Amino acid sequence: FVTSPVGRNIISLHGKVNNESKSSNSHFGVVFGSGHFSEGPPALPISLKVLVKMANIDEDFYSRQLYVLGHEAMHRMGTANVLIAGIRGLGVEIAKNVILSGVKSVTVQDEGVTLWTDLSSQFFLNESSIGQNRAQASLRHLSALNPHVQLSSHTGPLDQDLLMQFQVVVLTDSSLDDQKRFGDFCHSKGIKFIVADTKGLCGQLFCDFGEAFEVLDQDGEAPESALIQKISQGNPGVVVCSDDQRHGFQDGSRVIFSEVQGMTELNSLGPVEIKERGSYSFSIGDTSTFSKYERGGIVTEVKQPCTIHFKALSETLTLDPELLITNDFGKIDRHKTLHLAFQALHEFVKNQQRLPRPHSQADADIILDTVKELNKEVKLERLDEAAVKQFSFTAQGELAPVNAFIGGLAAQEVIKACSRKFTPLKQWFYFDSLECLPEEDIHVEDGLFALNGTRYDGQIAVFGSKFQEKLGRQKYFLVGAGAIGCELLKNFALIGLGAGEEGHVTVTDMDYIERSNLNRQFLFRSHDIGKPKSEVAARAVKAMNPEMNITAHQNRLASESEQVYDYHFFSGLDGAAAALDNVEARAYLDSRCVEHKKPMLEGGTLGSKGHTLVVVPHLTESYGPAKSSSKKEIPLCTLKNFPHRIEHTLQWARDQFEGLYKHTPENVMMYLRDNNFMSRTLGRGDVEALQIFSEVWGSLVDLSSGGSRPRNWEDCVHWARLKWETLFNNDIRQLLYCFPPMSHGLPFWSGTKRCPHPLTFNPGNVTHMDYIVAAANLYGQTYGISGSTDRAMIRGLLDRVPVPQFTPQSLTIPVTDEEMEESESDEDECLCLLVWLGCVTRFDIICVSLFLLHQDNDSNFHMDYITAASNLRAENYDIPAVDRHESKRIAGRIIPAIATTTAAVSGLMCLELYKLLQGHQSITSYRTAFVNLAVMYFVMSLPSRAKPFTVSCICTMVYLRYTRVESLDAVYPSCEAVEH
Repeated sequence: FVTSPVGRNIISLHGKVNNESKSSNSHFGVVFGSGHFSEGPPALPISLKVLVKMANIDEDFYSRQLYVLGHEAMHRMGTANVLIAGIRGLGVEIAKNVILSGVKSVTVQDEGVTLWTDLSSQFFLNESSIGQNRAQASLRHLSALNPHVQLSSHTGPLDQDLLMQFQVVVLTDSSLDDQKRFGDFCHSKGIKFIVADTKGLCGQLFCDFGEAFEVLDQDGEAPESALIQKISQGNPGVVVCSDDQRHGFQDGSRVIFSEVQGMTELNSLGPVEIKERGSYSFSIGDTSTFSKYERGGIVTEVKQPCTIHFKALSETLTLDPELLITNDFGKIDRHKTLHLAFQALHEFVKNQQRLPRPHSQADADIILDTVKELNKEVKLERLDEAAVKQFSFTAQGELAPVNAFIGGLAAQEVIKACSRKFTPLKQWFYFDSLECLPEEDIHVEDGLFALNGTRYDGQIAVFGSKFQEKLGRQKYFLVGAGAIGCELLKNFALIGLGAGEEGHVTVTDMDYIERSNLNRQFLFRSHDIGKPKSEVAARAVKAMNPEMNITAHQNRLASESEQVYDYHFFSGLDGAAAALDNVEARAYLDSRCVEHKKPMLEGGTLGSKGHTLVVVPHLTESYGPAKSSSKKEIPLCTLKNFPHRIEHTLQWARDQFEGLYKHTPENVMMYLRDNNFMSRTLGRGDVEALQIFSEVWGSLVDLSSGGSRPRNWEDCVHWARLKWETLFNNDIRQLLYCFPPMSHGLPFWSGTKRCPHPLTFNPGNVTHMDYIVAAANLYGQTYGISGSTDRAMIRGLLDRVPVPQFTPQSLTIPVTDEEMEESESDEDECLCLLVWLGCVTRFDIICVSLFLLHQDNDSNFHMDYITAASNLRAENYDIPAVDRHESKRIAGRIIPAIATTTAAVSGLMCLELYKLLQGHQSITSYRTAFVNLAVMYFVMSLPSRAKPFTVSCICTMVYLRYTRVESLDAVYPSCEAVEH
């Protein structure tokens, strides 16, 4: 029925059980019988059903998102039909993110026609769309985002019959009466109901997922696990974990035990609730009657589902602090005021049939009076009257950054409703960025906020025409055109950054578009694969806003590109934005901005988590120099001999891959081409030199003569079989010979040292054959020999491979990294290899090829090799294996990503851009943000102040770079120096 990467050859096409699957299906908890199906296939077991569903997920397209949501959640989403009502700026942002996420279908509904103000934030409408229905005009662009999602439009009004066709309904740009009417209906019918709205610099979000909504995974984090060092007999029993890393459990977590020796009663218990006692210990129930703990054991967290109860929107309009989320610690009660202000605005629109006029004091007074009336019921202690007036002043505005932020959050709630993964919003969320307005009072001039039928009318209604002109004059440098870069460029185009006669945006990105980018880098389409990201992104936003002045580069921002991004380039900028995926590049851009006193916007994401930072010269702290990774490096001795986590076996497998298929061919080519290779290699020390010379010697000598150089495909299979025997049998037996399980009456293998066992090769085992097929094909490609994936033929070749008997040797195996550094090589062996290599005729050598790991290409055997090698080593050490998809994430160091977080982060970054252009000098106006959309966690706080420093000496002249010293120009016109 299915053949997929995760369940290859599970069942043969003829309805028989494939014998190869029996050894691997234990990873998925599937047990099969044997024989033919007499009356058609039986019902599939639940675990197999999951595998069948997984086979329908496009893993290339959803690559990075799968690491956020997982296969099962993605499948649940693939059955959901979603209605998005209102397709102006906020609606199209939500639709874009939901479509990219991969639901079954999306219907966009809108009765209205395109107006000039829509172009301020609706990126799939243009001037030719004016007068056309918004839903129909946007449909073609929305359909191109994801070929797996069905798209349709509805131009009529909403009614109950229409709503009954959907599992999730999202209202935008709707009246309060419609929200209450449709909200009550959806609540009664079990339809998940979401309301999202933005007005100028403010936004709101509401969720109602029914009377009892079950969340299967509250935070989406991988279950924690730890190795056990000790368990006490007592009430309560105390579990002490190994000190190589913190256990990660919290009070109330439920855990299960396995592989515990001595106190074996724990292994058969169900999930046990714990109480945290510290970073490395926790207590459980009464263990006083259990057997005495001896050694070993793993404790693993068990995720628990929870049920959340929601109220209908009409029942939540009174101020209930439990249903309102606090998000900005600089405005601790602002969300309560906004809860009343949005209701007052709905009342104003209902009575006046219009929104408040921009910066109209009279309209603001009416709304404030309504808020005060509402407050008589709820009795809010601190009513922010100034915020209510600013809310009214700007309510007619349509701002792309606010829509991007609220749209990202709303789309994430749609994903939660469809997948039952992550904790949904309960139930109201309010946001404002009113500090984007000028710090001083605005003096309304004639025509300053007049709307004259331009694409920026929605923004002019908030900031005025002079601010819009200033935006157009800006010169900005964007580094990175990936996920965040695409979102930033979209926002830049909509707000008109650099779109004036004097303005300009420069974007650089050295990468090219891959298929895995399409799921979240929404400016790219399938026909763009293989093209430069920066060029395609620049062309796409130019189509959104033809007034954009933008230049695309393919340069890496680093010291080697300083001749392009030099003093004159940075001096001409107004600021820079970092849309990068590594700390080093961010730190480098930050250093250049500090050097030239330019502001910088910075943001990043990790799955559902995101952060933003604004660097203001002389006011806020800069990003700072690159710091060493927060992740603890894996000790070499752990990788080589004592792994205890799947991360260890995957890093070991990656090291094997690079050693066999990259470093060794690289050294062979240098030996063939570089006359100084041997002398330079000797300078690296005897240990490393011996290893390199041995690998080079083996690559140049035929298998028949004791080397490892193949002449044909059969030699490649021969080599792969012997390599399997060495890595997974002989090396383990040698290790056990040197370190028996019991030494001098004490166990050597305890704590983080898991006792391994050798494997016996079985050609009927899928994982064993996976290794042989991948290793042999990669080895053949190294020498230009064509390979094969015909397993029957490969088994025939394996039958002819003589496998030598293993004889253990008396060796000293290092136990610590220090011992590994002190180990010495055999100088005589090194000398013999030198003599041999010096005598080889270099022109009688086959050219070899080397490989760089490319985890996104599923046909090049790279990840096949790493997955198989890692899982075989994991089997050696009784470490739970992981599938190919998870292996790719860990070994490829892939950063999980999802479009919703990216959109939200880019919106927050552009709000900080508004403040920079306003010239704010008060640090209270700026925000640093940390968000986790999975659990609706938001911390928006003031950035850190720039740290003052004192110069202890005075230099009269310093010849460094970039800031010109005027007094030197006459003598050294080309000299560049720095103020000191």
